[in-house]
Amino acid sequence: MKNLFIDTASGRVIIAITDDKEVISIRNEASDHQLSTRIMPLIDTVFQEAKITPKDIDVIYVVTGPGSFTGVRIGVTVAKTMAWALHKNIIPLSELELLATTPFTGDFAVSLIDARRDASFAGIYDQHGRAYLRDRYITNDDLVLQIPANSQVSYISYDTSSRFDVVEPQVDLMKMIHRHQNDTVCHPHQVKPEYLKLTEAEENLRKAQS
Repeated sequence: MKNLFIDTASGRVIIAITDDKEVISIRNEASDHQLSTRIMPLIDTVFQEAKITPKDIDVIYVVTGPGSFTGVRIGVTVAKTMAWALHKNIIPLSELELLATTPFTGDFAVSLIDARRDASFAGIYDQHGRAYLRDRYITNDDLVLQIPANSQVSYISYDTSSRFDVVEPQVDLMKMIHRHQNDTVCHPHQVKPEYLKLTEAEENLRKAQS
């Protein structure tokens, strides 16, 4: 099987073609405000390097969040559009679980994405990728309280300005794909972003309405 992998949720844009055993071609680049214009050329590049066409893929893996509202929306929209046009299915993935595929020492990986105002999108994962604390929006103080007593943790994040001493992510795409390759596939219309939090504009609107 051939797969297209799309991650645009946080600090890196990762576009890849894989098969069941390895990554065939990949682009892993810093994200920026030009993502909407960069993503299709990146996708075209990985297909060219893999020497296949979009029709040759079997499944699209897409990170649906949490993370950058704009980044998540772009990646999910592209995945859904391609899946619909090519009559392919999608397997949605968590950005925080993906971060936790980074090799780490200790009992748990605490995956973090800065949500500003001393809060994070966070999840706590063990060495097998099992969620001890499922992905959520949480204050950093409350997050610390959720860490099991007497456990050793590694904080994993692209956000180097975090209050925590973070490890730079070195994500393992094949570990993530092998973990989820037998998941129930989704029709494109079933896939939606997992923001975990309202946008600031939505929060302000709710406050105004109340």
